[in-house]
Amino acid sequence: MRVSHLPREIEPEEYFTKSNFSHLRAYHYDKPSNFAFLDCISGGSIPNQFIPAVEKGVRERLAMGVLGGYPMQDICIELFFGKDHPVDSNETAFRMAGSHCLQEIALAASPVLLEPIVSMEISVPEENMGDVTGDLNSRRGQVVGIEPAKAGMQIIKATAPLAEVTKYARVLQGMTVGQGTFSMELSHYEPVPYPEQKKILAANAKE
Repeated sequence: MRVSHLPREIEPEEYFTKSNFSHLRAYHYDKPSNFAFLDCISGGSIPNQFIPAVEKGVRERLAMGVLGGYPMQDICIELFFGKDHPVDSNETAFRMAGSHCLQEIALAASPVLLEPIVSMEISVPEENMGDVTGDLNSRRGQVVGIEPAKAGMQIIKATAPLAEVTKYARVLQGMTVGQGTFSMELSHYEPVPYPEQKKILAANAKE
């Protein structure tokens, strides 16, 4: 198998073509996980009846992941060569081969954990601006803009890891004596900083 990063926001009909993948015969694309499985077998090196089993094994490995049991995403997999045995080949064997092959390749590629990043709009009294922005920085947040609101209030626009702001309502209330409000929505995913990733994986290993 050949494994590569799959960019987001692709148009499958335009991306999965013979100009990009010369031996492409068929493909399956899963938008939520941004995953594609490409059948690029030539010369019958894997009998057609076993190719779905390889894809099944790959999908099982994607769901299990290779780091801490977290699923994988943003991956393009080209199945381009293999061999079968006239006696011992069966669907189970090819499913397991697909899973193990992806695991070996993924681990060799130094995978990283991704975490959800949220966009936030925080309304705070002017006198609390310093406390709130400083607290955001301590939570690995980034202030991207500040706008004036009604008299005496400011709106802070920021991004932050979701894991750092799950209890933010209580924190904000404490800093602003109940005057601050905020809203947030999912923005995107980013790699977890390596020290944080080590902590997460260590905690999962103990469990």
